[in-house]
Amino acid sequence: MAVHDGSYDRLRAAGCADEVAYVQACLRLFFAPGVNAIDTQADTPAPAIPAAPTISAANVADIARLNKVAVFLLKALARTPTGAAPAELSAWLDGYRRRTMSMNAACIGDSMAIDRVLRESQVDFVFLKGPLQQHLLYGDHFMKPSGDVDILVAPTGFAKARDALRTMGYEVAGKSRSVWWVRFLGEQHMVREDGTRASTVDLHHRLQQPGSPSPRDIDGFLRRKREVEVAGAAMPIISAADTLLLSAISVAKAFFNREPCAGYVCDVRASASRLSEAEQRMVLDHAAEQGLADTLLLGLRAADVLLGAAGTLLSDRAARILARIDNADLFHMVVAPWLASLRWPQRRHVLWELCGREPVRYLAEAGWAASADLSRRIFERPATIEPARSEMIKIVGGAATHASER
Repeated sequence: MAVHDGSYDRLRAAGCADEVAYVQACLRLFFAPGVNAIDTQADTPAPAIPAAPTISAANVADIARLNKVAVFLLKALARTPTGAAPAELSAWLDGYRRRTMSMNAACIGDSMAIDRVLRESQVDFVFLKGPLQQHLLYGDHFMKPSGDVDILVAPTGFAKARDALRTMGYEVAGKSRSVWWVRFLGEQHMVREDGTRASTVDLHHRLQQPGSPSPRDIDGFLRRKREVEVAGAAMPIISAADTLLLSAISVAKAFFNREPCAGYVCDVRASASRLSEAEQRMVLDHAAEQGLADTLLLGLRAADVLLGAAGTLLSDRAARILARIDNADLFHMVVAPWLASLRWPQRRHVLWELCGREPVRYLAEAGWAASADLSRRIFERPATIEPARSEMIKIVGGAATHASER
């Protein structure tokens, strides 16, 4: 189920081949060795940025916004000669950066207040994604807009964490009160209104939606957490290996939902580029233990297709995943999933590969998706168009549609 955004129709009608290539060139320049703090071993030099007159600034802005890579483009273009970007695109990117800084600064402030309350309530928790992760990956808290504070707790601590957040004025948003949200998506949105702005917390006890392989050991993300210092306070965030896994999970989720995900793919590359070969082997073992080996490989292959092969152990392993999808199609599935020409694989086939082609694992994940879909139909009753049969995850005795997170 794709994100419903009016830009999809405009971009589909325009084609935007030049604009998509322009965004890719900027991202490759951002990650080019010696150009940015993120040092990768690209197999070819970063391509030159196409001439500005050949592109539509409005379409580039839409593609960058939907993929959450606008600040990456801004930083890449700052290293190019004057004229590499249309003036209106430069102005829009600068405004986007300012809005991102304002949003993420508020998110950091909310995170610090939440950290104090959850510690006082003796809740074991860890922050996911957001400005804290961005700083660890890119040395900058303001790379991508973060409107929500994402927190992971153990399933046994979910109610306690929710009660602690209520003492701060947060209340569960109506749409996330249902069994489908709490049980199957494993999260709830909690919102606090202070008269000037709304603050939102996404409280998780699961890390993947039904229809995609889930981590086997959620508590392990809490055990392996590390701390980062923010304004003198030590705040918990997931480990480097788990950051890579979570980024790959996000890519798989977007792939299932047919949403643009270049921003998550950049996080995969930034995470992987910081690992030595010994650490890469440990990550592969770690992913296998979590049942996410092929989810990790999908994220890594997407990074190689978008940003250029890194020539590492991880890249070598990633080449085999979803081999029936050629690189050109996979690239567009990541950056421009709205294209009508794309030949998307059936979701059940993707799930089969991400489950390592293991029948027992596949049936378990497909069964969980079927249960989630039944719960959604009973408790959510969404007024949506029924999915095509080709988009259904078939299991013995029935079928289940892929459940979208939100």
